[in-house]
Amino acid sequence: MTRRVAIVGAGITGLSAAYYVEKRAREQAVDLSVTLIEAAPRGGGKVITDDVRGFVIEGGPDSFVTDKPWALALCHELGLGEHLIPCNTHHNKVYLLRKGRLHAYPEGFRLTIPTRLGPFIRTRLISWPGKCRMAAEYFLPARPRDEDESLGSFIGRRFGREAVEIFGGPLMAGIYVSDPDRLSMRGAFPTFLDMERNHGGLIRAARAMKRKPPPRRAGPAPAGNAIFNTLRDGMGRLAAALEERVAATRYYGCTVDGLSRSGSRWQLSISGARTEALEADDVVLATPAHRAAVLVSACDAELAGLLGGIRFVSTATVSLAFLREDVPAGCPADGFGVLLPARENRKVIACTYSSNKFKHRAPHDGVLLRVFVGGYRQEAVAELPEAELVEVVCREVAEVLGIHAPPILTRVYRWPKGNPQYDVGHVERVERMEAMAARIPGLHLAGSSYHGVGLPDCIKSALRVVDRILPDTAI
Repeated sequence: MTRRVAIVGAGITGLSAAYYVEKRAREQAVDLSVTLIEAAPRGGGKVITDDVRGFVIEGGPDSFVTDKPWALALCHELGLGEHLIPCNTHHNKVYLLRKGRLHAYPEGFRLTIPTRLGPFIRTRLISWPGKCRMAAEYFLPARPRDEDESLGSFIGRRFGREAVEIFGGPLMAGIYVSDPDRLSMRGAFPTFLDMERNHGGLIRAARAMKRKPPPRRAGPAPAGNAIFNTLRDGMGRLAAALEERVAATRYYGCTVDGLSRSGSRWQLSISGARTEALEADDVVLATPAHRAAVLVSACDAELAGLLGGIRFVSTATVSLAFLREDVPAGCPADGFGVLLPARENRKVIACTYSSNKFKHRAPHDGVLLRVFVGGYRQEAVAELPEAELVEVVCREVAEVLGIHAPPILTRVYRWPKGNPQYDVGHVERVERMEAMAARIPGLHLAGSSYHGVGLPDCIKSALRVVDRILPDTAI
């Protein structure tokens, strides 16, 4: 009898789950069929790339970290290894706007951890009392308790509050577009907790790791020595490669309006481009948690309540292309981008120099910027009408970067309620959700709502689900 798997959501998690479960079924000679159901007219979710007049524009993630091996391994498995390129290590400065002026982050910083004395002493980003407080971290004992705490609490406890405002908030919380005083350390940065626990402090840990770097993970090598890799033609190529390899039946432009158990199988009511009822042995909810909450409400109200308790915020990216001759010489175009902390009261939260960060992103006479808006600070900005949003972004780019010429090209991508917020206690809540879901036969949760928001995390999430549907008998 054919085993049927329905995957709700065809973002990178859903596509990866379809790819790996089909692969596992072939290896185990299991008769299995997969159906992908996606509300959008296309798969890939936030992984979308547009090539316009030689500008390679990313709507969502522009790269992935290579020290988490799952995205790198998948690229190689799909035959994309030769298309991988590293970020540009010659132009890797990051700037921060402080009191209206741009300052480069000091060299040798590992997020918030100063690892080189000279640049740390010379930087004007932080006051002398703030520097003394950060240096004192070396002598502070580790916290004896092991409960979760916010990023703001952790960095403030180790390095002082000024370090939270200058480094922890813009750099670390910025990854999650989250409030540092609500963002869970266990959920977002567990490695930092391990560093404190194992070495007594973060500076001590950084020094120990510099003396004895951790061994490289087994598996394919990344392109270059940089921590970020991307695909030459953009990350959309990864989604396209998965689409080509997946044999699943696709219900794109469709939504699941009802999910219920009937005997030993699930019943899914589908509406949209195709309207019908489906049966499945396994249902993978590769959707944001708030959407999964609606779908499971009829079969487990408590689980639905926990899923619905994960907060989400809206963001948008605005890509601007300029002629290189229109970018003034004083613009700090030798870096990856600029961060704008909350106390600067700007409507933009960050800006990436896409054409500096990676090669092949713009023609030789062009410059490509990607500007981020929304998040916990300025969510309403991400919801502005497109013309107004572009106007706001161009005004801020002119005031902060000094680029006053109109862009020759703009692209806006919106992600309404698309960014999960890992509030303090997130890990414990997810453990409860997954324990509840495990008691419901054939129900599986996957995606960025639970164990990480990056591409490698989403792919790992898909693999975890596949291991539950068809355990790897070779292990």
